[in-house]
This record gives sequence, structure tokens and C-alpha cells, in this order.
Amino acid sequence: MKNLTIKDIVTCIGGKLIIGNESLVCKEFSKDTRTIKEGDIYIGIKGENFDGNVFWKKALDNGAIGVIVQGIEFDKQDIEKYQDKVIIEVEDTLQALYKLASYKRDIYNVPVIAITGSVGKTSTKDLVSNVVAQKYKICKTIGNNNNNIGMPFTILNAPNDIEAFVLEMGMNHFGEIHLLSEIEKPNICIITNIGTSHIGNLGSRENILKAKLEILDGAKNPYMVINNDNDLLHKWYEENKDRINIKTYGINEKSDIQAKDIQLYEDSSEYQIHLNNKEEKIKVPIGGEHFVLNSLCAIAVGELLNIENEDIKRGIETFSLTKNRMEVIELKNGIKLINDAYNSSVESVKASLAYMNHMKANRRIAVLGDILETGEFALALHKEIGKIVCENKVDILICSGENAKYIVESAKENGFDEKNIYYFENKENIVDLLRKIIQVEDVILFKASNGMRFFDIAEKIKGEFK
Repeated sequence: MKNLTIKDIVTCIGGKLIIGNESLVCKEFSKDTRTIKEGDIYIGIKGENFDGNVFWKKALDNGAIGVIVQGIEFDKQDIEKYQDKVIIEVEDTLQALYKLASYKRDIYNVPVIAITGSVGKTSTKDLVSNVVAQKYKICKTIGNNNNNIGMPFTILNAPNDIEAFVLEMGMNHFGEIHLLSEIEKPNICIITNIGTSHIGNLGSRENILKAKLEILDGAKNPYMVINNDNDLLHKWYEENKDRINIKTYGINEKSDIQAKDIQLYEDSSEYQIHLNNKEEKIKVPIGGEHFVLNSLCAIAVGELLNIENEDIKRGIETFSLTKNRMEVIELKNGIKLINDAYNSSVESVKASLAYMNHMKANRRIAVLGDILETGEFALALHKEIGKIVCENKVDILICSGENAKYIVESAKENGFDEKNIYYFENKENIVDLLRKIIQVEDVILFKASNGMRFFDIAEKIKGEFK
């Protein structure tokens, strides 16, 4: 039995049971009174701008069986009103969440696959999950629940009968992946690449690698799976291959899982691979070389978990992407919209533009915004994007954002026709422009960091031209 009793919870987190039956069983946990379900345990999380503990009564009124809270003074009337409920008091609810998730993870004797990297975490997670799901019942990260709060709740709310976890790890600073790894205790650790995301916080790509390698800190007899085409990961592999189990995948560097005879199409790709002593043709239902790499990672995991070739192939051929990640939407008059606006980096912009290059189009329109958390590197990184734009088949460049003006400057410096460049202080003006200039069979790419909310613009255009 993997459900926790109130007694289990109190013992695990060192809490004080104010009221409640110790033998009650809790199946799921919640931090949101708006979506809480009958029988949940509510955990009040205190953030920088809010304190979830103050909503403990609302949680109980909305159906929670009990609450875990800090910093609340309970009066006699509260105790009488909620005497059939459970109230547990702790010094720190966040630490209680971590302890509970770690305890729950230890109950499962199943593979735990952890995924991190500068770009491609979510799409790789989608591919790996679909491959693993061909053999195992999985619990995976949903949406953007890849941080110090979302990931523990993913584990806590896992069904009893799951046979594998596939968990995504996000980070902005040192120590964040360390924490997640200590909770997850992964068996298979994946690093998709080391790029420039969050370089403003970490100072260098070498420091980004160091932060990503925290994935090993809580690992249990780990197998490392890495993108061998990435320069820093390849160097790390050469330096560490004799002391840790590493499985490599790649296109250019000789790797354990290596794609050959790659054929890139507008909306898919195919390649040959030697897998489990057989030559196989793999079909990826999303275009772009970076999705070939992501699929190779999924194949590596499938091989480690002894999944049959046909199941691995089926998992790749039938996977679907999380919303806002390289989402290709067909609109009227042959217009295509590429919504890849969930996150951005130099590496992912380059991959998105390369993907658009392979699409048949009347004109290719790139709508680009700021890459956030670049700090002192903002100028250089956005100028690099301007250069990359000129190296690709882009007919019209549209930018908005404080640092996106450097993309425009660089594009002009590298020979992009100024008549086809537009810059707006207010991103809402992009919608008005696109309404006027979009033509039959144009392809429009939206790419910016999540905080820029370019996916809102993409949705408006989608609504007008669907």
C-alpha cells in the first residue's frame, strides 16, 4: 500500500497533530484551494508574494480531509468547527513537502528517469515518456511542474500502481537540481545539452554544466544518458567514462545510440539506427534535427529498460508535444503558425529557425522576443541571434522586447534587408502588423522566453486566421 496515513505523515515531517484521526488514509495532496478535491490533504505553501497557509479554512470547506500549515494560531471555535478534519502544524511547510515526497518516492521500487538540460527538456520528456509507456505504467511531469514545488507534488500524487517515473528538472540557480535529485533519487539521469539558458544567473556555460550535474547528487546506482554532440557534455564524457555508467547518443560524434542516413522533411524525419543488434528505420513525427536528437535519447532509455525495438519505434512515432513547444498550427489559406513561445535560448532559436527552413512557404516570418535571465550576456547573446537570423531563410523579422532590439541591430549589421525588419516597444502592435501583412502560405514562428508571453500573440493570430 503506497497511500499514506495521517500517522505516517506526522511521523515523516515531524509535525504536531492538532486534531484528527491518525488512521485516516490520504491519497492525494494539493496546494490550490481552487482545484482541491474531496479527501485531499492541503499543504499551505508560503511564497514571496503570497501565503497559502491563510487559506487553510477554505481548503477544508472545499473538501480537503486535512491541512498541513505553518504560522497559524488556532482558536477553540476553529477546533470545534473542523473536529472531523485533520490539522497538522509544522515549522516549515516547504520542508514538510520535500520530506513527504522523498518518503513517498522511497516506497516505490520502480525506475526513476530524471531529465534536465538547457533546452529540449520538455520535448525529450514527452518522447521518453511515450517510449517508456509502451512497457510500463508511468507517472510523468505535467506542464511546467518541474520545479521545487511542482515535482514533489507530482511524486506525492502518483497512483499506487505506477511502474516508472519520468520527471523533468528545471533550474535557474545552483542547488535547485541538487534538491530535486535528493528527493527523486533517480536511476537514469539525462542531460539533453548545455547551452546558455540562465547564463545571467550562473555566469558561464561551465557553471551551467556544474549545476546540471547536480542531477547525480541523489542518484541511486545511476546510468547517465547524455547528448554526445554537445561540446561540454562530450568533454565531460571523455573525462568520466571510466568512473560512471554513461550511455551516449548523437548524430555527429560516435555514440552508443547514433542516427545515420537522416532524412529531414517539413513535418517529420527518418533515420537508420543500430538497435539491439538490429538495423531499424525510425520515423519521428515532428520535423527538425533537434527532434532527431531527442528521439535518440528516448531510444537510449528504452534500451536501458529492455523495451523491445517495435515498442520503442511505436513510442517515438506516436508521441505528441506539450502545448506551446514547436506546436505547428495549420490556418486558412495555407498559412502555418509555429508556436514555440514557451521558452527561448540562442540554441533553441537556432533550432526553431532551422526547422522553419525545411517548411514549404511563401514567406518565412520570424517573430522573436527577449531571452530572459541573460544578465551581462544579454547584448552578445541577442546579437548572436541576429546573426543566426541572417544565416537562415527568414523573409520578415519582427521583434519586441528590451533586448530584442539587439537582434534587430545585429540583423541589419549582417545584411538583413531593413525594409523587412519591424521593431515594437509594445508586443501587442505585432498583432496589428501581422493582420496587415500575412499572405497566403506564409509561415510564422513565435519564439521568446515564457515571461514575454508571445504565446498570447500566437493565440490571437490563430483565432483570426483559423
